[in-house]
Amino acid sequence: MQVEFWYEFASTYSYPAAMRVEAAGKAAGVPLVWRPFMLGPIFGAQGWSDSPFNIYPAKGKYMWRDMARICEGQGLALKEPVRFPQNGLKPARIALLGQDESWGPEFTRRVYLANFAEQKDISDEGVLAEILSELGLDASKLIARSNDQGNKDRLKTQTEEATAKGIFGAPSFIVGDELFWGGDRLEAALDWAKR
Repeated sequence: MQVEFWYEFASTYSYPAAMRVEAAGKAAGVPLVWRPFMLGPIFGAQGWSDSPFNIYPAKGKYMWRDMARICEGQGLALKEPVRFPQNGLKPARIALLGQDESWGPEFTRRVYLANFAEQKDISDEGVLAEILSELGLDASKLIARSNDQGNKDRLKTQTEEATAKGIFGAPSFIVGDELFWGGDRLEAALDWAKR
């Protein structure tokens, strides 16, 4: 069985998960599928117009402290983004193009670093072009493809698929019909896939 890794670029906890999921999957001998999606429509359906970490200040304060502990434990830099949450639509459209390509996981990791370690604006096409170019890719071509209506529709469909699978937050891991929510559930998802 494979593990589907569902992530959103604005999601704090998806950052450390994205930085370790590939190595964890390889160590467990479990194939991994990267699945970018958008939390905005899912939160909207729950009546939220913002991140729950902003809606509930005590929860937000805890989350940033928890993230500091997690990132320290993984040896990851953490700086609060230029704004929270950032708009992850443009990088998600690009990540969707790389979902089944060898460059997709590294692009994803670099966007997370730009957001949560480098305080860059991940909705800025210049920032995304720089990441793509550093990976040796044709940035202008990929950005243009990401903005094609077909790709936009594909991301919408993938987000609808996340909803249909019962996903309500990120990161989430799907193994068959089983949902595992949260970066701390990665090992449980991998164990389930090996059963």
